[in-house]
Amino acid sequence: MAEDRRTRRTRKALGAALVELVLERGFNALTVEDITERADVARATFYAHFKGKEDLFARVTADLLEQLGERLAPVISDSAVGFTGKPLLEMLRHAADERDLYRVVLRGEGDGKPLQMFMDTCARVTAEEFKGRAERNGVQPRIDADLLARVWVGEQVAVLRWWAEQDTPPMPAEEVVRMLLDLALRGRYWASGFPAPGQEG
Repeated sequence: MAEDRRTRRTRKALGAALVELVLERGFNALTVEDITERADVARATFYAHFKGKEDLFARVTADLLEQLGERLAPVISDSAVGFTGKPLLEMLRHAADERDLYRVVLRGEGDGKPLQMFMDTCARVTAEEFKGRAERNGVQPRIDADLLARVWVGEQVAVLRWWAEQDTPPMPAEEVVRMLLDLALRGRYWASGFPAPGQEG
């Protein structure tokens, strides 16, 4: 038990050091020595847990996705019929809590691999939910669920990065969600100010 706690503390310290240093210098400029020095961890201890800085970044990203999944699980069940916005709102709140980590992942640091991991995981979970929702409600999607999930996640990640990059969010999370719900339900044509097809004015 003590060893587990020690391992968790070590990995947390290394992850925190990685995030801090990436924000300061960028991932490519970092060495393992930089990370261990910032974390006050011996190099031998680092290599007992990770193969290199890329492996550490992958672990940090996986932990972020695990935390996000735990936070989303209770609200996804409320979205059984249609878009409620609750999962997106929870994701924005999570990004506010872990702003620095979201920044380094969503910027595409580490040759974009952590960002790809983030998007692939979100797209897979979203596609599964879209397919399950269609089946539960007896409807047939008009667009392939995997493609639809990629589009939806791509839009969300773009907005998420824009929102997380600001030291002071440009608007409340609730307002972002309201606008994206309107976009999802009414479409880009309506959102751009034009009347919906078949309507005037």
